[in-house]
Amino acid sequence: MSHHDADSTRSAFDVPENYLVREHAGAAGAGVGWLIAAVVSAIGAIACVVLGGATGNAVWWILFVVLIIATVVIAASMYIIKPNQAAVLTLFGDYRGTDRAPGLRIANPLYVKTKISVRVRNFTTTTSKVNDANGNPIHIAAVVVWRVVDTAAAQFGVEDFVDYVRIQSESAVRHMARAYPYDSFDNSGETTLIGEPQQVNEDLLAALQERVDAAGINILEARITDLSYSAEVAEAMLRRQQAAAIVAGRAQIVEGAVGMVKQALAGLEDGSDETAEVHLDGERRAAFAANLMTVIASDSPTNPVVNVGSDSQYG
Repeated sequence: MSHHDADSTRSAFDVPENYLVREHAGAAGAGVGWLIAAVVSAIGAIACVVLGGATGNAVWWILFVVLIIATVVIAASMYIIKPNQAAVLTLFGDYRGTDRAPGLRIANPLYVKTKISVRVRNFTTTTSKVNDANGNPIHIAAVVVWRVVDTAAAQFGVEDFVDYVRIQSESAVRHMARAYPYDSFDNSGETTLIGEPQQVNEDLLAALQERVDAAGINILEARITDLSYSAEVAEAMLRRQQAAAIVAGRAQIVEGAVGMVKQALAGLEDGSDETAEVHLDGERRAAFAANLMTVIASDSPTNPVVNVGSDSQYG
């Protein structure tokens, strides 16, 4: 991905700080003690009803009303937070903090408590058909693992943070597919989708993280899981890959054969002693090299031909 593309993406997803709502701890406490107080208050209210009916004293009825109100207020103030869950507290639309402590909790009864899961989540994007950097149609999909790290940003930064992550993931995967070629047939060292999956996955994670920062989301992993040529070009690309593999294999065979021929000629001419030396003129060197190259580089068995000419022919 070019620096220009990265700068464009960054400027598109930057949000002014004054528009961001960041998480901070809210005013809340443990609710077990208050639950006991509510139970005692309810029992006291029942006792006041009994005593008020027995004595006819209005004080018991007044105390009954007070205890009932206290019980209702305490009950309305309590809420439960499960492990890996948080409660966003708002008062008349104003963000008042986040409570992350699990268990029975209590806060201002006028607070609206919105529960948000901070568990790790994952999903697989739909398989998209896009053109790679070379214009070849491909099918691509990815798995995204994420979690909420800033509940305030998730609640107030975007309309629906779950849907936001999904849509941005689909967009980032398609953008990544267009930024790289599926494969490189000229061994130019260019980064490809199928050749360098680790680098592509790292770039995808960085690009996606940049997109979802405003929603208080942390991308733990982004990995391409489905990658293939589209049906209309798959056969042609397979033949191209096979041809490239054959050419590469042939090149390696020829390179090795040339080295073997050079070594054989040097061994013949040097020999282990003067009597073992074989001196060849230019024409015979060429013929020897051609025959040996044919034997080594041929992909089919060779049939040797024995020359039974006279010794004078080689004098």
